[in-house]
Amino acid sequence: MKLTNRSKVVSNKKMTLGEKIYLPAIAQGMAITLKHAFKKNEATYQYPEQVKPRAKVWRGHHVLKRDEEGRERCTACGLCAVACPAEAITMTAAERTKDEKHLYREEKYAEIYEINMLRCIFCGMCEEACPKSAIYLTDRLVDAENNRTSFIYGKDKLVEDINNRIDISDRQTEKQKNAVK
Repeated sequence: MKLTNRSKVVSNKKMTLGEKIYLPAIAQGMAITLKHAFKKNEATYQYPEQVKPRAKVWRGHHVLKRDEEGRERCTACGLCAVACPAEAITMTAAERTKDEKHLYREEKYAEIYEINMLRCIFCGMCEEACPKSAIYLTDRLVDAENNRTSFIYGKDKLVEDINNRIDISDRQTEKQKNAVK
């Protein structure tokens, strides 16, 4: 069997500069890592005793607000669901009866209002789209759950308790404050 020049290729290539400084670059990277590993870090918080301060614009758990008389503000217009880029909000509208006048502000209300917290990206588009200032993202954390179905929040978890109102005045824009009046 005759060997050709192609099969006898022997690496006579000279090492490039990048290949020559390969090991010193690894040593330099490890030195930086070790320097930071043993440095006292002031940004470490002992959770849950110490809670890390959050930015003022931080968005957490959703809340469906009530008006001053305790009625739900949501009129099931669906603008929050349309504005949601993750398509996490679903609702079913219903018509209010005469004996439900003390529960809902207008003739139409959200009979079923659900937010899938696994899909939600906490962008705040729903609160910006709402013409009735009914939905807000608060500064509260979303609870940890054990199964996926627990992350679909219905009105039982979203509507604020009439005896335990949630202050969202820091999150409201001037447009939202005027819409509530």
